Amino acid sequence: MRLYAGSSNEFIAATTHNSIVGTLKAAFFAHYRTEPQPNEVTSWHNSLRCVSRVFEDAGLLDHGVLLEYQLPLTSKRLDCLICGHDANQQSQAVIIELKQWSNSQPSAGSNEVVTWLNGQLSDVLHPSAQVGQYCQYLADVHTAFNGTEAAIGLHACAYLHNYSFQSADALLEPKFTQLVSDYPVYGAQQSVDLGHYLQQRLAGGNGQSVLQRIDAGRYRPSKKLLEHVDNIMRKKSSYVLLDDQLLVYDRVRTAVLDAHENQVKTSVLVKGGPGTGKSVIALHLLHDLLRREVKAHYATGSKAFTENLRSQFGSRSNGFFTYFNAYGHAIPNSLDVVICDEAHRIRSSSNSRFTRSEQRSDLPQVEELLQVAWVSVFFIDDFQRVRPGEIGSYNILKQAAEQQGVTIAEFKLEAQFRCAGSSGFINWLDNTLGIQRTANVLWNVSQGYDFQIISSPVQIEEMLEQRRQEGHTARMVAGFCWPWSDPLPDGQLVENIIIETDEFSYYRPWNAKDNAGRLAAGIPKTSLWATAPGGVNQVGCIYTAQGFEFDYVGVIVGTDLVYRQQQGGWLAQGSASSDTAINNYRVRPQEQLEFLRNTYKVLMTRGTQGCYVYFQDEETGRFFQSRME
Repeated sequence: MRLYAGSSNEFIAATTHNSIVGTLKAAFFAHYRTEPQPNEVTSWHNSLRCVSRVFEDAGLLDHGVLLEYQLPLTSKRLDCLICGHDANQQSQAVIIELKQWSNSQPSAGSNEVVTWLNGQLSDVLHPSAQVGQYCQYLADVHTAFNGTEAAIGLHACAYLHNYSFQSADALLEPKFTQLVSDYPVYGAQQSVDLGHYLQQRLAGGNGQSVLQRIDAGRYRPSKKLLEHVDNIMRKKSSYVLLDDQLLVYDRVRTAVLDAHENQVKTSVLVKGGPGTGKSVIALHLLHDLLRREVKAHYATGSKAFTENLRSQFGSRSNGFFTYFNAYGHAIPNSLDVVICDEAHRIRSSSNSRFTRSEQRSDLPQVEELLQVAWVSVFFIDDFQRVRPGEIGSYNILKQAAEQQGVTIAEFKLEAQFRCAGSSGFINWLDNTLGIQRTANVLWNVSQGYDFQIISSPVQIEEMLEQRRQEGHTARMVAGFCWPWSDPLPDGQLVENIIIETDEFSYYRPWNAKDNAGRLAAGIPKTSLWATAPGGVNQVGCIYTAQGFEFDYVGVIVGTDLVYRQQQGGWLAQGSASSDTAINNYRVRPQEQLEFLRNTYKVLMTRGTQGCYVYFQDEETGRFFQSRME
């Protein structure tokens, strides 16, 4: 999808006569059935006039131009792409990222600078990093730019038409030298230089044929991208499939063949508790399917989990590590397979209060996922739903697939690969928290898994640090019983978690907020808290810990969930929660209890070798202790 496609000469004329913005607004409404945001219209008015002038001054009059071109199977749109031929008559295209910035400041991030965004100073991607990702994505997944000897050459740059570079500019720091060399950035005084950059790549003109090839292109991962994934996965020798995991794996491969040969849609539903290897199977599937040139995506509902996967596999992996809400406007069956990990986090709708009007969808989120691929794979744990709006239960997903007329295959994973391989611990935790009755009423501390109730979080942190000194991974997490503040002006985090008793005083910050803005050096973004070294200095919440595992985990159980013998057992105390998803008046007490039980189960099952727990409420701690031999 694009809002404008035409010759550079037509684009220049439309800009000169002030009609280009009207054309874009009309195309926007025709596609999205809503008006564009005023700030986007302002951006078109200011930026397109400037880039049009560059084209005219550089004599780029016989070229193809795309405006607001949507990257395949994403909601991202390129600002501008100009195409044609070089001096040797080879097809070429240049992406131009347009910015209205007037200043920037240094950031501690390796690919970020600081500028004003939504009324506050925030870490944002360097323009060269942003446009470089777009360039790599198109080269990796668009058939016009990969796969044949006649592939269109692709280049990218950024034009900040209001920006005047200073002598020691944040955009030109030494750490960005290679980045700016690969994807140059031009300011207000460099319009002539930008024109020369474009001339060097597009001197041959004749862009209409190139434009038609780009317009007719489709989604298909390149062989280089598949080799990139293959090389990384081969290094992850810990990913080994056993027993039931292999059955699921083989069934998905069979469903892919059935889709190709007989046009049969299949939904594979896989139920499994914490540590049963759901993500291991999902990653194996992605690797194997991509290696076989099957169009596959790995989708989750967790930003932290998805961004960590992207970090492990590099920025090129953005093309296949996606989110559940990414398919609202995707073409049906445009993928062979969509692998939905943590499917219990599927929401009733992909729309939220942050969803732009043009990106809103009328379909339930599960229907979007069922429609986008021939084969949909859902990895589900009904006892990991931790907030209202998460509707991805096994029964609901199965019902949705049946209503769509999709063939269903069902599996249940039993073997335990976390908590020292102890399914007994998981069952005991279910029983103790009142999630479901099991035969495991008492926990025997000699069963191999290091579960301990500790008298203070200070001592837990000392124990976790000792484990880290021994070479283990370890993190501290807590129930959401304390407020979560924005960072201080210097980017430091506020110590919101405060526990004071006669025996100890404990002060710690939460992990950074998702929209934290500027962060001080050494403080990881929310999505990287679980794996970045600096994450050990903050306490993680359910939304950053879910989906991850560590060798050892420390858990602070707050007063939002308490055990009261005289009142019949477990009680939710919504007023003690700082999570608006829990303390909301629309959430019934029984729902609060379900979400909080699931929350603490998730937190207490993050450790593969051990879990150390501090109970802020004494009676709750005594109850847990009474269930231990």
